[in-house]
Amino acid sequence: MNEYSKQLQDLFLTVFNEGASDLHLSSGRPPTIRVSGQLIPLSSKKALTGEDTFGFLSAILSPEAKEQFLKNREIDFSYTFEDHGRFRCNAFFQRGSVGIAFRLIPKNIQTLRELNLPPILEAFARKKQGFFLVVGPVGQGKTTTLAAMVQMINKERAEHIITIEDPIEYLFSEDKSIIDQREVRIDTRDFHTALRSMFRQDVNIAMIGEMREPETISTAVTAAETGHLIFSTLHTNNAAQTIDRIIDSFPPAQQNQIKVQLSGSLLGIFSQRLIPRIAGGLVPAYELLINNTAVSNLIREGRTHEINIVIETGSEEGMIDMNRTLAGLVRNGDITPDNAYLHSFNPKGLERII
Repeated sequence: MNEYSKQLQDLFLTVFNEGASDLHLSSGRPPTIRVSGQLIPLSSKKALTGEDTFGFLSAILSPEAKEQFLKNREIDFSYTFEDHGRFRCNAFFQRGSVGIAFRLIPKNIQTLRELNLPPILEAFARKKQGFFLVVGPVGQGKTTTLAAMVQMINKERAEHIITIEDPIEYLFSEDKSIIDQREVRIDTRDFHTALRSMFRQDVNIAMIGEMREPETISTAVTAAETGHLIFSTLHTNNAAQTIDRIIDSFPPAQQNQIKVQLSGSLLGIFSQRLIPRIAGGLVPAYELLINNTAVSNLIREGRTHEINIVIETGSEEGMIDMNRTLAGLVRNGDITPDNAYLHSFNPKGLERII
């Protein structure tokens, strides 16, 4: 084991011991971790050089992956650290030196209850077919939420589940279900190819790490229409924006068709944020859109700007409004009013109920 491998092990142990979510290595500053949303430089460590960061990367990349990195100037990959857990990693160049961002993926998959997520998500995990999306900015727990839903299925019933990820994050241990996990570029060429192959693999449920292009979205929606349960994520803020993003990713001539398909196959859209808890740690705030007759009509007719009103008035059907979630967290003393306003889609509306 070379010196960089030893230093990296020490840094990974710091991540686990400090309850950090991320580790950042970059030239010109000491290693930095993120704890409860806050970046904390490890002041006991010296500032890293470009030689250091390249040395760290060389210690964990295969020769083939290293060659790919030098060619493309960036790379996504995963790394397993002994029996502690896994990291989702991204290496990149900045000002001519290597930077690396590590996101910790816990070894154990928590339940929806342990994640403080609403019990209604269990109902979507028990569906036999349809399209369910978890959305939000980067680093807000989308993958963790989907992993909890897939694990619930795995424990409850016998299904053939496939995950298509870039890179693979949570590792599932098969219980009642068969679970095949495919990593883009290693096990399959791309998301779209893997999804298309799914139709010949007797798959019941697919979890797509991210929908990045129209071909993947189109195939996912078609799969949801033809008897599959499809879970995926998008980097969008809320339900209305998510629907617009999906439709706008297609050429104008195809948009009516995707509206019709989406209006029929969509089960729901769950938007979440992780907010610093006053007592320490993070707590989720969320919004849930459930596709009912009214929502289906709005999607088909392109009236997505009216969806927020449906969510606000649809609590009896199980819909959850982000402002009401935030107001509840403030009243319970979980988060500060300032953080509630910061994460609200409609701060003026929040002001009326807080």
